[in-house]
Amino acid sequence: MKRYERLEQIRRMDPYEDASEIYRLSSAYEFPWDFARALELALYRTYAVPSIGRLLAETAEFTGRPQKRYDDTALLLDAIVEHGFDSEQGRTSVRRINQMHRSYDISNDDMRYVLCTFVVTPKRWIDSYGWRRMSRHETVASAVHYRTLGRYMGIKDIPGSYEEFEACLDAYERAHFAWDEGARRVSDATLDLMASWYPGVLAPLLRTGTLALLDEPLLRAFRYPAPSPAVRALVRRAVRLRGRTVRLMPPRSTPHHARQNREIKGYPNGYRLAELGTRPVPGVRGCPVRHLDTPVAE
Repeated sequence: MKRYERLEQIRRMDPYEDASEIYRLSSAYEFPWDFARALELALYRTYAVPSIGRLLAETAEFTGRPQKRYDDTALLLDAIVEHGFDSEQGRTSVRRINQMHRSYDISNDDMRYVLCTFVVTPKRWIDSYGWRRMSRHETVASAVHYRTLGRYMGIKDIPGSYEEFEACLDAYERAHFAWDEGARRVSDATLDLMASWYPGVLAPLLRTGTLALLDEPLLRAFRYPAPSPAVRALVRRAVRLRGRTVRLMPPRSTPHHARQNREIKGYPNGYRLAELGTRPVPGVRGCPVRHLDTPVAE
């Protein structure tokens, strides 16, 4: 297969009818590393909304056991991508996601915003750092794929197109990004987790490099000092150089899914999808508020 042959295959498909298959080809073959980094950043962005970051701090999931929380989120979301919504694995993953989220007092607006990050952040990352930009077919398919996930999760008023997802995300961040002490603890724990994947001597460098990839609204919300323009330019050029290098390499012949990522470290002996995630009990640590007024589809 030639470098752009899979892109031509994607362009022959219907971005609405074949949305999830296009998304799988894009995320597992064309940009697996980029999607992994972009979805990490997507989840990270959500902490800057105080109602989300504060809840995560109260549950202690990201501050107490961040590796498990990272692993479970990646594995549940990607099982849907790998196997499809109608598969046993896909249905199990959606069920587990819903069982967890309905145990917390999460507003529909916050849920919709998180969904927006899954659509918008990967495109912005790939267009900036990938070996090529996302095609229109891939962009539309991504929006359709996550609209489907949002419907399964019972989210209301889901944007109808990529442009609507983008507008929703930008407006929500302008209105809601703000400082919160608990959210900052979750952010610090996440940065520490990412640094832990590499030799300890690299931790300060990795933290600086990660901060250099964040935009100004995120840095302000968490009250991180902005990296110098020179450091920011160096880090971003390095990531772009990686993309240009990938462009010169042969295309992938086998898919790469989240369960194969080296960052997934919590299940050396395997896992069962039905056992992933949290099982919070109302009134105890890990479930500060029981959410009773919004039905969620299983």
